[in-house]
Amino acid sequence: MKLQILSIATFIAFMALPFVQVNETPVETSIQGTWELKDFYYYDDNKIIDTVGATDGYRQIKMYTNDRVMWTRYVPKDSVEWFGYGKYSVSNDQLIETLEYGSESMMEVIDTLRIFTFELEYTDNSYSQISTDAEGNRIFSENYIRIE
Repeated sequence: MKLQILSIATFIAFMALPFVQVNETPVETSIQGTWELKDFYYYDDNKIIDTVGATDGYRQIKMYTNDRVMWTRYVPKDSVEWFGYGKYSVSNDQLIETLEYGSESMMEVIDTLRIFTFELEYTDNSYSQISTDAEGNRIFSENYIRIE
């Protein structure tokens, strides 16, 4: 009797296989949310040689929506304002930010360099945007933690 029930159950399971959907779509990297700068890494020969934490009172926040980015930086001992706004895209291990406008100090940068391309390392609660030189060697990174 047990063998007969097991055979019927196996047959039913085998017949249901064509109707089982398997999600073969790769999980996309999503950096949507709000992030705060934790520290910087400096590289030599693509290896981290120094870690510098944010100084007391220094805050840099980035917010990503579906396709927009906005960031702001507050440095208590500096009267220069820093913020920027634009579009971004993520593909594979790359983050590209195209800034549309920003603070007066940032507009001076945007006038000469509008598109910022970074190597991206990502987990659910942290990410690093890594700047590289023309040969693709890592120079430094900004390392963020998710705050929302």
